[in-house]
Amino acid sequence: MSPNQRPMAPYRRIAAQIMERIDRGELRPGDHVPSVSKIRDAEGVSTATAARVAAVLRAEGYAESVPGVGTIVIERKGLIAGADRLGRLRAGGDGLDNDTVEFLGAGLESASQEVADALGLDEGAQVVRRRRRYLDTLGVKTVSTTWIEGSIAERAPELLRPEKLPKMTFGAIEDATGRRASRQRDTIAIREVPADVAEHLGVEPGTKTLVVVNHYWDQYGEPSEYAVDYHGPGRELQREYDRD
Repeated sequence: MSPNQRPMAPYRRIAAQIMERIDRGELRPGDHVPSVSKIRDAEGVSTATAARVAAVLRAEGYAESVPGVGTIVIERKGLIAGADRLGRLRAGGDGLDNDTVEFLGAGLESASQEVADALGLDEGAQVVRRRRRYLDTLGVKTVSTTWIEGSIAERAPELLRPEKLPKMTFGAIEDATGRRASRQRDTIAIREVPADVAEHLGVEPGTKTLVVVNHYWDQYGEPSEYAVDYHGPGRELQREYDRD
């Protein structure tokens, strides 16, 4: 192990083992994932550690929690990687240079289940939420919301200010903690626009639109940032690259 690496956290190691079982077909859609008590007893970990395993499985798209049933394996959905997302795709089109960026707010809030799962936290934990709106000559392109573990704001208070960051959130996190965004996953889907986003996107709540969900992990494999971008009606995502 190199000096810059550290052992995988127990809950992530256990989750990785379960994901391998799912990938091999030992656990199939509809099957229950191991319960907290089974994980605790089999692995010799605390209840809190065992409880975080299901959160990783949900965040990675391997499982979902069904009221009255428990956490079950689900059919894996195709994921689209986007190493170039940070530039063009984050603004929903041709790039950021000609866009107007409006900062709609920044501050601490309690994490929803979705955000907590994505960041490896407990539901209700304090997280930083930053929201921006990108506009061009045709109107609103994107309403983008980013969530980061709340404790990072103690070392990077600029995350709590609704203003442009010189190195974006990636740079602020790395400068404050040494945690470098080294892996990114982009999920592209159609979602209904929630009311708190609709007012900024200029559509009615419940309107279906193109959404890009971003997960980021640091060099240690720990979640570092989570973002959801709602794109304006009629917008397209474009990628252009050399094939040579």
